[in-house]
Amino acid sequence: MTIPRDLRPAVACAAILVAAAAADAIVVIEGCTLVPAEWADGDSFRVCTPAGEEHTVRLYGADCLEHHVNDETDARRLRSQRRYFGIAEAGSDTAASIEFAKRLGAEATAETRRLLAEPFTLHTSFADGRGDARFKRIYGFVTDAQDRDLAEQLVSKGLARAFGVARSTPKGDSGDEYRERLADLELQAASRRLGIWAHTDWEKMPAERRIERMEERELRNAIDGTGPPPADFVLDPNTASRNELMRLPGVGEALANRIMERRPYRRVVDLLDVEGIGPAKFRELKGMLRIEAPAP
Repeated sequence: MTIPRDLRPAVACAAILVAAAAADAIVVIEGCTLVPAEWADGDSFRVCTPAGEEHTVRLYGADCLEHHVNDETDARRLRSQRRYFGIAEAGSDTAASIEFAKRLGAEATAETRRLLAEPFTLHTSFADGRGDARFKRIYGFVTDAQDRDLAEQLVSKGLARAFGVARSTPKGDSGDEYRERLADLELQAASRRLGIWAHTDWEKMPAERRIERMEERELRNAIDGTGPPPADFVLDPNTASRNELMRLPGVGEALANRIMERRPYRRVVDLLDVEGIGPAKFRELKGMLRIEAPAP
C-alpha cells in the first residue's frame, strides 16, 4: 500500500490505521520528514508523517555506534560496538577511546540527517522496536529521496555494522537475504577502510572480540546491574523489549534480536522455531515465558 504525498492528513491517517490492521503488512508512507532530536542517532530517530503523526523509528538490519551514553546499558552497547569494529584497544586510555567512538557515532548521525534532509519514505508494519522498555519505537525501512535504503547506505559507508533485527523487505527479499546483503556491504566497507573501519586495529581485533564474548557470557543475565531474574520473573515474548529478553538465562543481544524477528508467537512452544533455542534451552526458559494475548 502506498500513501501519496498529496493525500490530506485525515485520509492518510485513516489509511495507515486500516493497513496496520493487516498482520505483518508493510505500510508505505511517503513524504516523511525528520524531526530534530538531541538523542537521535544514525539508526534511531524521530519522523513526522504527512498526516502529522510522529514516530520514533529504529532501522532494520543496521547498528550505528552509540552517540549518547546515558546509562550502563548504553555504555555496554558502545563497548561491544567498539570491540566489533576493533577500535577499543587493550591498555589504551578508556575514556579517550569512548569519546572517540562517540564522535564516530556522531558522524553516522550527521550522515542520516544529510540523507534525510529531503522528504523520504518510511516502510513499516509498526512492529515494536523497543530496546529499552521505557521508550517506544517502531521498526522500519527508510528510503531517501533517491530511493536508496538508509541502512544499506550507512553500512556501505562504514558508519554502521550489519547487525540487529531483520525481516522481509518492501522489495520482496527475505529477512535472511537482506541481512546477507548488508553483511556483504559491511565486508566491502571494511576492505576499503571506509568510515569507522579506517580506525580499526586489525591486529588487536581478535583479542578484543574474544574479550567481548567472554564478558557477554558473564553478563548475559544482567541488564543495568539488576543481576539474574527473580524466581517469579515472567515475560511475554511478543511484547518484551530487547533488554528484557536479555534478562533470560543464556539470552544475549543476538538471540534477543532473533526472538524479536520471529514475532508474533501463538504459543510459547513456537519459540523452538528460533535459531539458537533448542529443546534444552527451551526447557530452561519456558517457565519464564507467557503469551498474554495470543497472536491471531
